[in-house]
Amino acid sequence: MRVAVVTIAAHRDRHLRMQLRSLGRSRRACDDHVVVAMGDPRTMDAVSEHGHARGIWLDHDEGPLPLAAARNIGAAAALAGGADLLVFLDVDCMASEELLGRYVSAAEQPGNRSALLCGPVTYLPPPGPGGYDLDGLDQMRSPHPARPAPPNGSVTAGTDFDLFWSLSFAVGRATWQHVGGFCTDYSGYGGEDTDFAQTARAAGVGLRWVGGADSFHQHHPVSDPPVEHLRDILANARTFHRRWGRWPMRGWLNAFEAGGLIEYDRDLHTWVRT
Repeated sequence: MRVAVVTIAAHRDRHLRMQLRSLGRSRRACDDHVVVAMGDPRTMDAVSEHGHARGIWLDHDEGPLPLAAARNIGAAAALAGGADLLVFLDVDCMASEELLGRYVSAAEQPGNRSALLCGPVTYLPPPGPGGYDLDGLDQMRSPHPARPAPPNGSVTAGTDFDLFWSLSFAVGRATWQHVGGFCTDYSGYGGEDTDFAQTARAAGVGLRWVGGADSFHQHHPVSDPPVEHLRDILANARTFHRRWGRWPMRGWLNAFEAGGLIEYDRDLHTWVRT
């Protein structure tokens, strides 16, 4: 089974370098690593310096990042290179030594071949002056409590597709083609991964949580709720509602409403900025 990692990136070259280092320690080497640079030359520089990945340039000047389109471009390049299993890894995430091997083992089981495979993600605290110690990642393991984290080596079937996230997941060639990739009606932050999961569910694709396929999310400043992404989230929420008849990201929408940033217009049947 040929395994390709797909990463999309912009203005995260320091995080990307750490990811590249972590993948270099993988017990199961990846056969290809495609990094899609969304209008950021520093991303291409980081890839060139490492030498074990290949960069693909995606023109982008200003405005919301084309996350969905970038993932599709990266997947297409990986499949053209002969990949049987696509492993999508967020640029902020470092891979555990077992991540690729656990995804491969899960994908080789007949009951999982037509499923989205998701691994546990640990959100790390800020690094010390010397940065993160790759040798000590396992000691920092604390999977996000909102998602299943099965024991190492086990795979658990999931039913709540709203728990899917694009930080770390794997999907086989045939399943990716069956789902059709990410919907490019979405632009910028929020919603496109929830849509992908719903599209997969509607297509009869399963959901599996893979124990031991751990990744570690590097710390960076965020807002809660992410007010800097309000415009994108609101636009993407409307797109999701149009496609699926319900509102996604309700926690964020409710927090924006509580903060007086948006309100629900009962005449227009949609959320609007105040």
